Amino acid sequence: MEKYHPVLKQCVLFRGIEENNYGHLLKCMNAQYKHYKEGEYIFFAGDVINTVGIVLSGSLQIIKESLAGNKLIVAVIRPSDLFAEGIVCTAKRISPVTVQVKDDAQVLLIPYERILRSCGNGCNFHIGLIQNMMVVLGEKNIGLNRKIELLTLKGMREKIASYLLSEANETEGKIFQIMLNRTEMSNYLNVSRTSMCRELTRMKDEGLIDFYGRSFKILDRERLAKCLE
Repeated sequence: MEKYHPVLKQCVLFRGIEENNYGHLLKCMNAQYKHYKEGEYIFFAGDVINTVGIVLSGSLQIIKESLAGNKLIVAVIRPSDLFAEGIVCTAKRISPVTVQVKDDAQVLLIPYERILRSCGNGCNFHIGLIQNMMVVLGEKNIGLNRKIELLTLKGMREKIASYLLSEANETEGKIFQIMLNRTEMSNYLNVSRTSMCRELTRMKDEGLIDFYGRSFKILDRERLAKCLE
């Protein structure tokens, strides 16, 4: 599976580990490659989770379901991103969320216990993996705080502006692609799809943004940022 080494190199968990050591390391940790088709579920809320996952190709979405049965997209997981790392670090390891395949995906699953404990073969990578895991958990906490901030915004335009500015910051170009379609985006922002689309059109007409499908371009960053004031 050497073709996925460039993806692993971008993964925080493998930071500081030489690429020529990946094969030995993954074998040592008893990692498994699995392919999932669009719409399949990797695990459900309430399941006990014992592995950390890394997306190698495709994408996943993390879903939180309310008591009323309404589904909220918490996050979209892309290649090189981890998932379930926060769950396996808890005492009971019971998932509060459901993970569903958004686009056909190749996933690497690593038993959490093999990350924490040395295999006894004299590997020098485990300390680095543990340190990297701590970084992952810290960064994930920051990401959750951003999500909370997004959901606490009251206005439709505020939420859209915050989301698009955040997505734009992840890319260097002026034009960027988002992973969500309009329905998924409204679920992620926890707003009405119809109202959101109407507001996007207004923002386009006012010269704040331009878009076509999932492709967006911020035309006036300063004015868009003022929507958050």
